[in-house]
Amino acid sequence: MTTVNALSYHPSSNRVSRGIIPQMWRLYISICMWVLSAVGLAHADPQVQEYTLNNGLKVVVKADHRAPVVVAQVWYKVGGSYEHSGITGLSHMLEHMMFKGTPKHPAGEFSRIIAENGGSENAFTSKDYTAYFQQLEKSRLPISFEMEADRMRNLNLPPAEFTKELEVVKEERRTRTDDNPQALVSEQFYATAFVNNPYHQPIIGWMDDLNHMSVQDLRDWYARWYAPNNATLVVVGDVEPEQVHKLAEKYYGDIAKQTIPELKPRHETEQTGERRITVRAPAKLPYLIMGYKTPSLKTAEKDWEPYALDMLAGVLSGSNSARFQRDLVRKQQLVASASAGYDLYSRQSDLFELDATPADKHSVAEVEQALLKQIDRVKRELVSKDELERIKAQVLASKVYERDSVFYQAMQLGMLETVGLGWQRVDEYPQRLQAVTAEQIQQVAKKYLVPEHLTVAILDPLPLDKDVMPQPPMSNMVR
Repeated sequence: MTTVNALSYHPSSNRVSRGIIPQMWRLYISICMWVLSAVGLAHADPQVQEYTLNNGLKVVVKADHRAPVVVAQVWYKVGGSYEHSGITGLSHMLEHMMFKGTPKHPAGEFSRIIAENGGSENAFTSKDYTAYFQQLEKSRLPISFEMEADRMRNLNLPPAEFTKELEVVKEERRTRTDDNPQALVSEQFYATAFVNNPYHQPIIGWMDDLNHMSVQDLRDWYARWYAPNNATLVVVGDVEPEQVHKLAEKYYGDIAKQTIPELKPRHETEQTGERRITVRAPAKLPYLIMGYKTPSLKTAEKDWEPYALDMLAGVLSGSNSARFQRDLVRKQQLVASASAGYDLYSRQSDLFELDATPADKHSVAEVEQALLKQIDRVKRELVSKDELERIKAQVLASKVYERDSVFYQAMQLGMLETVGLGWQRVDEYPQRLQAVTAEQIQQVAKKYLVPEHLTVAILDPLPLDKDVMPQPPMSNMVR
């Protein structure tokens, strides 16, 4: 979901004269753009260096000398969307098994060594990638490199450990999805919205596929995708890029490249009418998800459209002053919560999502009509200049604060590189967003938010077992 959580706008701000508000936001945008330029976001960042080893491993390094720490991330171009029916969940299962050791470092040694050196580590699987990371004091970077390079091609996959870990993953699925009503609706929603697009399937895998998964399936998946020429090593922190390059050569340079399979396109079948499902499950409250087929930055024919869709999500939700929060939550008291979300960085075309939980004594049908009215309003009326400037200021401010995190800087570089956009595009976001016009927001709403491309999923709550407490929803990255 799009989040614009910096510089929240409060109702009390309405006391300020309308003649002053536009000047305040214009000044704030100017300040944000100046700061973004100063930290290297508004143009190609000279601090970022890229190297490619002879075996195909791409190394992206960004120096940030504010603190003596470093983040190292290894990104593999494989995730849930690389799978197909019958083998779903393999990428996530392999992520679990990557901590089960190598001949050189037995199970548990990886995490123990990182902790002994004062660091932290973990991993995540998404629909488009799998990544492993460590955050350490800068002099400990060779420790990360040595162990990540070791498990890139030398992983142990003993049948006994596989069988045990598979039960862990099944229980994770039961807890986070099967027994979580909102997560269950979300899973069924995507399975309904997409037919041929691999986002149809869950990252964690269908339970039937997990039941029939074998250790040989995992060995084949590991051999196919885990190779230096299918990976990107991202390092951000108090480092010198050329020294990191030499260190990467030392630890990763001798790993042989592999032949990487070419993925079939799997373009989504054209949707020609509304799709609608109802999921009945034990829950306290009903829940609604609506989604429209939209292109991502990777698949859009017009590259300004994803930025306009991102701005549209910001107009509708993401801050206290956005339309959903202002109109549906506070003014009408129709919903307990509502949000709009769009991921412009997906590898495949994706969805522009709306979701909401009705407030007490209001129905899902009322909420659905209210959301549709909000969409219709965007199609009929241009977003005002004041509102547009305020949303831009909020988004740009959030980008300033994100630069405080070396981990987030590495995340952005790795994600963009792995989905095929290139890490260089991280620099263009503020300027491209600033260039979005009210007319463009209206155009993408009219073009993409149409009934023929709409999918609706409704949670119809059944009586809730008092002995079973619902779990928080699972994100699109699972560990």
